[in-house]
Amino acid sequence: MERENRKLSRINKVLMDRVERSMDFQGSAFSLFQTAIVLETKVRERTLELERTLHELERSNRDLARAKEMAETVQARLAEAIESVNEGFALFDGDDRLVMCNSKYLAVWPSFDDRIRPGISFAEIAELALDTRSLQDGLSQESDRDGGRGWLAERMSQHRNPQGPYVLALADGRWMQVNERRTRDGGVVGVYTDITDLKRDETRRREQELAEKSVLLQATLDNIAQGVAVYDRDLNLVAWNDNFAHLLDLPGDVVRHGATYDDFVRHNAGLGAAGLSVMAMSREDLAERPLALEEEWQGRVLDIRRTVMPGGGFVNTYTDITERKRNEEALRDSERRIRTITDAMPALIAYVDAEQRFRFVNKPYEDWFNRPREEIDGQPMWDALGRDHYEQRRPNVLAALAGEEVTFEMELPGENGAVRYALATYIPHFDENGVVLGYFALIQDITERRMVAEALKESKESLERRVDERTAALMSLNGKLHQEIAERKQIEEALRVATAEAEQANLSKTKFLAAASHDLLQPLNAARLFISALSDLEQTPQNGSLIANTDVALAAVEDLLGALLDISKLDAGVVQAEPADYPIESLLGAMSTEYAAQAKERGLEFRVVSSSAVVHSDIRLLRRILQNFLSNATRYTRTGRVLLGCRLAEGGLRIEVWDTGPGIPEDKLAEIFEEFRRLGNDQSGRDRGMGLGLAIVERVARMLDHRIGVRSIPGKGSVFSVTVPMGERGRLVRPPQPAPVAITNRLAGSLVLVIDNERSILSGMTALLEGWRCTVVTATTGQEAIDILERMERAPDLAIADYHLEDGAIGVAELRRVAGHCGHAIPSLIITANRLPEVQEEVNASGFHLLNKPVKPAHLRSLMTSLLG
Repeated sequence: MERENRKLSRINKVLMDRVERSMDFQGSAFSLFQTAIVLETKVRERTLELERTLHELERSNRDLARAKEMAETVQARLAEAIESVNEGFALFDGDDRLVMCNSKYLAVWPSFDDRIRPGISFAEIAELALDTRSLQDGLSQESDRDGGRGWLAERMSQHRNPQGPYVLALADGRWMQVNERRTRDGGVVGVYTDITDLKRDETRRREQELAEKSVLLQATLDNIAQGVAVYDRDLNLVAWNDNFAHLLDLPGDVVRHGATYDDFVRHNAGLGAAGLSVMAMSREDLAERPLALEEEWQGRVLDIRRTVMPGGGFVNTYTDITERKRNEEALRDSERRIRTITDAMPALIAYVDAEQRFRFVNKPYEDWFNRPREEIDGQPMWDALGRDHYEQRRPNVLAALAGEEVTFEMELPGENGAVRYALATYIPHFDENGVVLGYFALIQDITERRMVAEALKESKESLERRVDERTAALMSLNGKLHQEIAERKQIEEALRVATAEAEQANLSKTKFLAAASHDLLQPLNAARLFISALSDLEQTPQNGSLIANTDVALAAVEDLLGALLDISKLDAGVVQAEPADYPIESLLGAMSTEYAAQAKERGLEFRVVSSSAVVHSDIRLLRRILQNFLSNATRYTRTGRVLLGCRLAEGGLRIEVWDTGPGIPEDKLAEIFEEFRRLGNDQSGRDRGMGLGLAIVERVARMLDHRIGVRSIPGKGSVFSVTVPMGERGRLVRPPQPAPVAITNRLAGSLVLVIDNERSILSGMTALLEGWRCTVVTATTGQEAIDILERMERAPDLAIADYHLEDGAIGVAELRRVAGHCGHAIPSLIITANRLPEVQEEVNASGFHLLNKPVKPAHLRSLMTSLLG
């Protein structure tokens, strides 16, 4: 209205000026009068218009005053309403200048509330907040770094483009939630809500939840079978369980609050080889790179894993998987055995689960598919067999999965499009609840049988058609057929007789070997007993020399008979190899102990090079080979040394015996393995062998399928070797442990019963045992021993019996009779020259101990002392 009033005034002024300028002041009176009349008319008109305009202006001023009064009323009421709001309120215009706010908004900024007035810009308020450090430390530190420009720019961006509520953390501990909205005229209205109580409640609730989670986490860790350790981003130990300390045997200074990962590393480094490996404690990319490895540690296998946490730090877990590894190895070994057995079978063998998927096939099944078993395992039957072959089997498959065992014939595709016939058997596999888990399939090729049956059927039909016309011919051939049958029966009878005679001859040979070993070694055993008894008595030097020479002569006879019997048994097939996996070090150690003193006595240097290899052989027979090699080396080497060692070779481990003896000419290398073949290398005749040792070696090596080698340079020495297959460390057998050595004479005063049918043996045993201060009772049969014991006041402390007695009696049975008469078990020994495995098994089954003839007194005394102990 004011603008309209000013506009009308300017128009009136312009019109009056124009009229006055248009008058002709130099004209006549009439023209002046005329001009005055015109001017009066125009003045009247303009005056009327001016009056109307003034009336309108007055009315407009009244409306404006009412509107202004109403606006002031509305603004006062709006201010009162805004002031009554519990939240801080601020209104900014399109130029981001403050239009109005309430006291709650001023209370948000107590440090500069007196400087907040209408007209101040939002940027100025933000800068005041930074300058007065009204925000929390995080923003104030940021202000220190870049003057707060980054936060100010972010805050201005949020203010100009409101996207939703955000939270401000004030320096006095209050929290404000800010909600800003854009108004229609381009301004911004902001509501500041104090959420300090909510934040504090949330913080307390979060702290309580963290405490509960911490307790729950520790309880969870303590109930985990694994060892668990949690390190933060600074490599400080923050959580662990008892299994972590117990599993790794850690001291208290390593497992405590405040301990670091460096303490853990230093502890293991201080243990040396007994600590964890460098890989298990690697610090390279420690907090970034995960770790997963298995490590053998102090006889156990640990699964060590490191998991990196998102905020820094890591979690280490240590799991004892020793038992699992053993079980896995046992399962793998069992699976290998099963596969070896099933692959060797000519039938097709498979296992199908309840979902009709192949889970196992053997080698013939794999060959029939002409695909590797990896491509068959896990495949559904319809994919592996093809839809046509599956539909042919489907009814029987469903029957087997329903728990029914089925057998049926089917056709299989053969080579070159030929058809093969098979007999299939499906056997259901039930669990302990009777649920069918799958079925076993056994498929046998019956093509030949089927073809024979069809051929027989065709022949039968052909014969039926031609029976009438061929009756006469068959009658004439009938006599020839009967004659041929009779001849075949005679041939079969002759074959049965020849087979029986061969078996009887083999049995007779075996019995002869046993009898020969008994009869030949029986007098030798008696002589050795007498010599041992004499050597325990005081003798003149001359008699002592005679006794020693006699003992040497008997030992030579014993070695000769033993070698001859060994060769006979090897040729007769009586000796059976029992190969197993064992560490070669156990055999090398025994050889070192056995020959070290002998080499020292002869002035030779004897050395054994240890090895950690595992071999697969019969330890008894392989020991015999090495004994012959070492005996020859020490016998024929005058000066120098003897070396026993191993080296890897093609086909296994080559065990070599080196000596510095006279050597063997190249043209004689093949002869030395023949019986009684001796070269003239031992000119003095001292300890000359019988020429049977290498013959035994050749036969034993042939039985074990081990390769024997020899290299020699005359005048330099020889190298004898045997190549043994490698074994598997997971299938080691425990080597036999040596018998304990007696410390005192525990035999003194003991009552010993001796049963033997040879009086000379009884006399020799009596002389030997009485020399050991034993009380000896002798008998030739078990009944005689019982009769003698009935007249005595005490039962024998130990019993010794020969295996073969008179009239087919067996020493094992006689000793059991004596023990039954005494009413309790008696520690017993069986002495025999029969080295058959059946004898050893019978003696072991009776709980007795076995000694082979001729008996070595030292061995006998050691075993008796062990039994009485």
